[in-house]
Amino acid sequence: MPLSSPAHPEVLVVGAGPTGLVLALWLARRGVPLRIIDRAAGPGEASRAMAVQARTLELYRQLGFADEVVAQGIRAPAIHLREAGEEVARIPFRELGEGVSPYPFMLAYPQDDHERFLVGKLAEAGVAVEWGVALASLTQDAAGIRAVLDRDGGEEVCSTAYLAGCDGAHSRVRAALGLGFPGGTYEQVFYVADVRIADGFREDMFINLGQAGLGLMLPVRRNGTQRLIGLVPPELTHRAGLGFEDVRASIEPLMGIRVEAVNWFSTYRAHHRVAEHFRVGRCFIAGDAGHVHSPAGGQGMNTGIGDAANLAWKLAQVVRGRGDPALLDTYEPERMAFARTLVATTDRAFRSMVGEGLGSQILRTWLLPHLLPLVWGFPAGRRLMFNTISQVRIAYRDSALSAGAAGAVHGGDRLPFVAEPDNFAPLRSLDWQVHVYGEARPGLERAAAGLGLPLHAFPHDAAADAAGLGRDAAYLVRPDGYVALAMERPDPRALADHAGRWGLGRAPAGAGSRRQESP
Repeated sequence: MPLSSPAHPEVLVVGAGPTGLVLALWLARRGVPLRIIDRAAGPGEASRAMAVQARTLELYRQLGFADEVVAQGIRAPAIHLREAGEEVARIPFRELGEGVSPYPFMLAYPQDDHERFLVGKLAEAGVAVEWGVALASLTQDAAGIRAVLDRDGGEEVCSTAYLAGCDGAHSRVRAALGLGFPGGTYEQVFYVADVRIADGFREDMFINLGQAGLGLMLPVRRNGTQRLIGLVPPELTHRAGLGFEDVRASIEPLMGIRVEAVNWFSTYRAHHRVAEHFRVGRCFIAGDAGHVHSPAGGQGMNTGIGDAANLAWKLAQVVRGRGDPALLDTYEPERMAFARTLVATTDRAFRSMVGEGLGSQILRTWLLPHLLPLVWGFPAGRRLMFNTISQVRIAYRDSALSAGAAGAVHGGDRLPFVAEPDNFAPLRSLDWQVHVYGEARPGLERAAAGLGLPLHAFPHDAAADAAGLGRDAAYLVRPDGYVALAMERPDPRALADHAGRWGLGRAPAGAGSRRQESP
């Protein structure tokens, strides 16, 4: 049954980039009537964002199509660190994240292909993106939102309960809400190019360091296209009509390549900004509408998709009467805290890496070439690097939704992954659930059943222990795979109190049976 409801959608999503599409997909999978509009004529036609991190693939697994995305992209098997044209280290991605995630790698997947894939999945769910439709204005009150839409010069009024602005750095939703976007713009100018190189296609990722700058190379498409990203030499930053030939002499020696053909070349300046708020009344902003930062670490698109999942499950619970509206109050503090940390972190890293001063030159030509191989030589160092870049380290311990601790896991942490038996498999329900690692007490089973919460019991074996999960501990898991309540000594009353605080337990009759998971 189509979930698009032109007259009275429960949610209007403005913007059909990856953030808006994932938000709409999650809502559609939960049966929420919605509309999604975009002022563009169709999906993007440039590769743009490339890196799909492990945490994003985990969310896609919950939606049922992670394997399809992985099959369409290119797994980068390893990272190479090069300095002054010479390789100083190579480390396989699998050594970074093995056992931490079902996806211990970075995936290269061009944003244009990515968006078309998500548009297709949304259509399968009964929702069509309305292209060529722009938000003209909006007003809201306690009862709902009145959005005026512009379609080819003709106006249309859309009444909706909630609105999500996923419309990019120049967000009309953010402007309509009167939200400031403080921050700044970096002085350095970047180049980005999709090229073919001599000596064959390379699936690995290369980080190239040099006295005059740095450059990245990663795979784009299986037709042999490589992505090059780097800094335009300072003496060329003001040249009008800058093209690839202007920077070829600085790129090729740094990266140790010879470019045979250029499919696309562009330059840009990076920004670092976070909106003053991510919510005003019934309106929310997500993705680049709320935060932009340097391209360090390939975090931008993945952060927007994380915003989408966080907001979507809360909207779905509230709209369907299965959660207290106070759930929506947790979106801004959870995601804004991460956005601010990310912008500050990438800003420090970016300024240190790209500066023209002596300190930055020493960092690029001596400290990093020696320090990174040393860090990679220790399992703890490799794990920290993977956890940070892949975004599996994101946690919401300070959220009002989070409470308790059991083993090494605190309320607000992402549920640790255990491969056998697969404790991420039940997360495909996109709903609340209870996990027990060891023996589940009968009182807890009865409490979970009374609240309509499925209880999944897993063995507390060596893998569970290594993941930090407590023996016989219980975890109330949110629809997005984060732990809301961790109980070292499972307490039915504590579970009931936490569920009651957030309006859980309004599930349809018949839910709440115990499920024993085994290898």
